[in-house]
Amino acid sequence: MLSRFAPRAAAAPRALRFAAPVARRNVTTDAASSQLHAEEVPSEDDKPFSVRLSDEAFETYELDPPSYTLDTTKKELKQMYYDMVAMRRMEMAADRLYKEKKIRGFCHLSTGQEAVAVGIEHAITRQDQVITAYRCHGFAMMRGGTVKSIIGELLGRREGIAYGKGGSMHMFAPGFYGGNGIVGAQVPVGAGIAFANKYTDKKNVCLALYGDGASNQGQVFEAFNMAKLWDLPVIFGCENNKYGMGTAANRSSALTDYYKRGQYIPGLKINGMDALAVKAAVQFGKEWCNAGKGPLVYEYVTYRYGGHSMSDPGTTYRTREEIQRMRSTNDPIAGLKQKLLEWQVTTEDELKSIDKKARSNVDAEVAEAEAMPPPDATPEVLYEDIYVRGSEPQFLRGRVPEENFYYSQLQK
Repeated sequence: MLSRFAPRAAAAPRALRFAAPVARRNVTTDAASSQLHAEEVPSEDDKPFSVRLSDEAFETYELDPPSYTLDTTKKELKQMYYDMVAMRRMEMAADRLYKEKKIRGFCHLSTGQEAVAVGIEHAITRQDQVITAYRCHGFAMMRGGTVKSIIGELLGRREGIAYGKGGSMHMFAPGFYGGNGIVGAQVPVGAGIAFANKYTDKKNVCLALYGDGASNQGQVFEAFNMAKLWDLPVIFGCENNKYGMGTAANRSSALTDYYKRGQYIPGLKINGMDALAVKAAVQFGKEWCNAGKGPLVYEYVTYRYGGHSMSDPGTTYRTREEIQRMRSTNDPIAGLKQKLLEWQVTTEDELKSIDKKARSNVDAEVAEAEAMPPPDATPEVLYEDIYVRGSEPQFLRGRVPEENFYYSQLQK
């Protein structure tokens, strides 16, 4: 009994038992942080030249960083600018159509996050695959979907990219496996796509994207485990726009360094407001995966200007000042524009021409989509696409025998 009260050696002070936190820099979200390399920009549009990415473009976990020097051309930089302007114009059109009650149901916009989709697409080929969550309009456009088909889908038209039956959340294109509505569920599907690539000896990489709000889902970690066991060619990418629905990341996640969440998988945090940094990171990741080194976990640090969806004003859980600060100082389009002018890649007049062309093209396709007639309210339309076209059974059972739908009716 007395031994319980015997004096013991004094415990080491807390400051001595725990190492002091190491100061580290954070990844910048400055969209105009890249610098021109020590060479002149060539006069030819197709001649490569080098740009220097910011020293704060990346932060690594168990990984050497990608090269901070990126080769590009004037033509590519102007195309990236056009892509981002067109994407934002399309999202603004969707915003208007929703407020006019022409788009119903869910609608999730990616205004402010354009650099992620654009940077990714400029780093991969059409043979590579992308799968993402339900903030997917920009990815569908970059994967080859037309503005007309995307807006038509939002309007529920049969000429939409998914025949008007998927809406904002479910869009598909060649090499693009959606737009997926169940939070986090696309991540294991992305691992499966990567498994198919490895099984068939294809040198393709799959990019499986999800949001910070989905990062705590169990199936995300199950996919990480399987991908690492089999060294699958997949880049898991968290689009960290700081808020999962209306909850700030630090209120929902004990560890907000999402690029470290793979634990046994190397990770990379990326300035997701700079399309050039995104492109460099994804190029590096594709080479890594093609070398048989297995998966990577990326975190694209970005920001959405609007709410989680159109039903969310986005100002009840964050200040208007915060949104305005990001718009005015970190905008991906304005940042790239500043660099194009600074590097003399183009002129102010040519940029105005690109702006005008992007707006004109998008507006024309939006007008065509609005002019599409709504689908007929018939069983033929309702029961279509439940099965792959041409593989339908003789009939599909309804609630009662009288509701059975016979697919032979489609042949009449």
